[in-house]
Amino acid sequence: MLDERKLKILRAVVDEYILTGEPVGSKTIAALPDINVSSATIRNDMAMLEQLGLLEQPHTSAGRIPTFAGYRMYIEQIMPMQQLSDEEKSRLDAMLDTSAPTEEALMQSASTALAELTKCAVVSSNMSPKYSVITKVEVIPTGKRLYVLLLITSSGSIKNKVCRLEFDLTTEQLDFFSHYMAENLHGVSVESLSEEKFQEILVAMGTYMMTLSPLIQAIQDLSHDLMQKELTVSGEKNLLSCSEFDHNEIVSFFEHKNEMTELLDDSFNGIQILFGKEKDTFVIGNSSMIASQVKKGDKPAGSIGVIGPMRLDYAKIIPYIEYFTKKISDIISEDEYEVGKGPTENE
Repeated sequence: MLDERKLKILRAVVDEYILTGEPVGSKTIAALPDINVSSATIRNDMAMLEQLGLLEQPHTSAGRIPTFAGYRMYIEQIMPMQQLSDEEKSRLDAMLDTSAPTEEALMQSASTALAELTKCAVVSSNMSPKYSVITKVEVIPTGKRLYVLLLITSSGSIKNKVCRLEFDLTTEQLDFFSHYMAENLHGVSVESLSEEKFQEILVAMGTYMMTLSPLIQAIQDLSHDLMQKELTVSGEKNLLSCSEFDHNEIVSFFEHKNEMTELLDDSFNGIQILFGKEKDTFVIGNSSMIASQVKKGDKPAGSIGVIGPMRLDYAKIIPYIEYFTKKISDIISEDEYEVGKGPTENE
């Protein structure tokens, strides 16, 4: 347990390093107005903080910089959290497209806004298709023996697949398929569409089974796609322009970005902070990610994470990401919210 003076010195080192990006020496700390001890005392305390693994000295003659553990203690115990003013909230509201046609588009709007505000990269993972229900299944003839299968969910996800059949479907077959899908798939959750469920549907089609089975297979393929969480990245240029990152590691991140979805899932316990290379799937060294959850009612609907250098301004960025994720959660949880319309005008 650190005493008040050492906590104050740790905070001062982190604040200065976030501001300058340079190792912080005892003379710099001693010059601060709220530090009322000698440079020698500060050096001793900094040496103790180094022994505790909270600070490190990159070079023998240099000052100290925070470690992963130092940042964690700073964020969890010391950091003064900034409150958003009404003016700032209005500015954030203006940056969010609340009339976005889908929940995915709403998440993307928030991600783009966060990337602009923070000058960092923003990753998002949308889980809502998994918890949505099918609202429309349609087959559209597009050419000789060629059909497009369209699948739409309550979250606004639209999937399509081109099917080439061995023969042209008759009007009777197309009508049967449309009515059968309306009776058996409309309102069914994507999560419940197992292989067994599709086998039951096929068997129940009776004499139409052989004729229409390629279309059922297409629906099964599309439902599988909906269950796959894909990571979206906004503000990629902000990563590339950061001098503190290894470009080879950034390239590796882009190549394996979807492997990070499990890290974003951890944010369902609230705000989560992850530092580079703490886990094998986070490949950018000297980086950190601040992640927060989006919920639809009481169910997880996705996550948004800000990725930047370790010396992020956490006190400023955390309120931004908390505000956006709460705003999205409130919008998509409203009963009046309709895909394609956004919230009603009186919200």
